[in-house]
Amino acid sequence: MSGITYKDAGVDIDAGADLVKRIKPAVGRTMRPEVMSTVGGFASLVSIPKGYEEPVLVSGTDGVGTKLKIAFEMQNHKTIGIDLVAMCANDVLAVGAEPLFFLDYYACSELSVEEGAMVIEGIAKGCEIAGAALVGGETAELPGFYQKGEYDLAGFVVGVAEKSRVIDGTSSKPGDVVIGLASSGLHSNGFSLARKIVEKSGLALSDTPEGFERTLGETLLEPTRIYCKPVVACAKEIEIKSVAHITGGGLLENIQRTLPDNLGVYLNNDWKIPEIFKWMEKTGPVEKQECYRTFNMGIGMTLVVSPENTEKTINFLNAHGESASIVGKVIEVNEGEDRIVIEGL
Repeated sequence: MSGITYKDAGVDIDAGADLVKRIKPAVGRTMRPEVMSTVGGFASLVSIPKGYEEPVLVSGTDGVGTKLKIAFEMQNHKTIGIDLVAMCANDVLAVGAEPLFFLDYYACSELSVEEGAMVIEGIAKGCEIAGAALVGGETAELPGFYQKGEYDLAGFVVGVAEKSRVIDGTSSKPGDVVIGLASSGLHSNGFSLARKIVEKSGLALSDTPEGFERTLGETLLEPTRIYCKPVVACAKEIEIKSVAHITGGGLLENIQRTLPDNLGVYLNNDWKIPEIFKWMEKTGPVEKQECYRTFNMGIGMTLVVSPENTEKTINFLNAHGESASIVGKVIEVNEGEDRIVIEGL
């Protein structure tokens, strides 16, 4: 008599093993010389990079939220892993840390090797862009827990920074310049509102709204920009006083998190706002204030530098592939005053 198996219960161990084999080449491309172990063990070993006098380890974790719903509907799983790495790596970058290694958690109801490989290969691509080694992770089949055809992702990153060069915003002062780095679109925040607007519009993700160069779905799935290598390199040459990753809470909430309580920022609203944000504001309709506290509005990261370092910083970042420009200045604020003031808002 044959007994019931784990596979009968919905968990395919062989598929998990096949997935590990499939992703090994992509994972191998992310390796750093500090990695002391191979993928497949119970834990990963990574040494501190050489050249640090007082290394400080910096950790971060995040997911990609309901952007996953767009990936499911589009049946496009190639870039969502880049988003996962970006959300974590850009966070540790906000204190000046170089991403060192990354782990992922991929959970689904029923493992598809093909789909899982696309997701994790995207994670590996994100790690390459960030300069982090993909040292391991967890693939979990949870039958009956997730809806069939859907999955969830979480990411975990560890970075390293020189203790004396940790960026904490405390040296910022009134008159310092705020430099904005252009986003690639929504990145991975505000998708619950974005999806509601799409639903209200009556358009399908395969439609191309007026003024768009790609379909609505392709525009929404544009992966989050990873700023790590250019900003880490810049910070070694030029003093950066503050870095803000513009995520949930948009421009109105994130920049003030990186400054002392008596300081705020005046933003000139003079940067290029991608068409997707204009479309959502009009189609919602969504009030401008709500847009700026939900979405990045075209600015994925801000840096605060002294006036004398402004031109040098912009030139450095643009030479390294970013689109950097002056978007505002640091101001002094009194208790009870708005800490973020946006021109025309």
